Amino acid sequence: MKNVLITGCSSGYGLETARHFHAQGWNVIATMRTPREGILPASDRLRVVALDVTKPASIAASIEAAGPIDVLVNNAGIERRGSIEELPLDEFRAVMETNYFGAIRCMQAVLPGMRARGKGCIVNISSVAGRISSAPLGPYAASKFALEAISEAVAQEVKSLGIRVAVVQPGIISTDMAHAIGIEGAASIYPHGRRFADLFTASLQRPTSPDLVADTIRGIVESDSPRFHYPVGPDAEPFLAWRASMTDEQWTDWNAADDDTWYANVEQTFGLKARRPKTQSAG
Repeated sequence: MKNVLITGCSSGYGLETARHFHAQGWNVIATMRTPREGILPASDRLRVVALDVTKPASIAASIEAAGPIDVLVNNAGIERRGSIEELPLDEFRAVMETNYFGAIRCMQAVLPGMRARGKGCIVNISSVAGRISSAPLGPYAASKFALEAISEAVAQEVKSLGIRVAVVQPGIISTDMAHAIGIEGAASIYPHGRRFADLFTASLQRPTSPDLVADTIRGIVESDSPRFHYPVGPDAEPFLAWRASMTDEQWTDWNAADDDTWYANVEQTFGLKARRPKTQSAG
């Protein structure tokens, strides 16, 4: 029976992925910074383990306790948003420590064993934001761009060793993180945070379950598909294709437009009436 270790299992993609693999008969090591009781089935095939991906000692202890890892799902992630001018530098560091360096630490921990056994699979959870950078999600997008780049590099290094690497790119999925983006943050001199809060709120009126991401991850692991990228959700592939059809200058202009133009473009392009009535608070 194979072992899968999943980071960030307290909610969202990680929680659903742990449930999916367990239901299919896998041994599951579901990790989270602070273990939560009762959110996963009680089973001798499922262990909830404390793991903080920003702390090497925590990763080493968890890997040692888990035993041989056949599949690593790097899912742990945090979100930071705000304008480049206004957001404290520590917030940029925090998102990189978890989303980028955390994934590297976990890969470095499992790769020696996978290499020795001549097999294994690593699934890194990126985002559409790993290919498309939109204000005010610059800090988050930067971490996912970096994760995409390092995933491509490690895939080249380990393919001949029998180890597969794949990247999952969810669109707007109904998770705690997505709903948090739908809440307007602190006042800003830039309009982009308010706009994205409105866009996410409108999109989440027709929610896509994180279960779809979990099913995709399990499908990757249980198939022999040579694919590297897996966009997930009804908006993911269309949005990636739409951005690819534009020049960088057009993309910048699209997001630099005034409010009236931007909201009109969102409605025309995506069919979403994102602009809230002026009397309605984004919170």
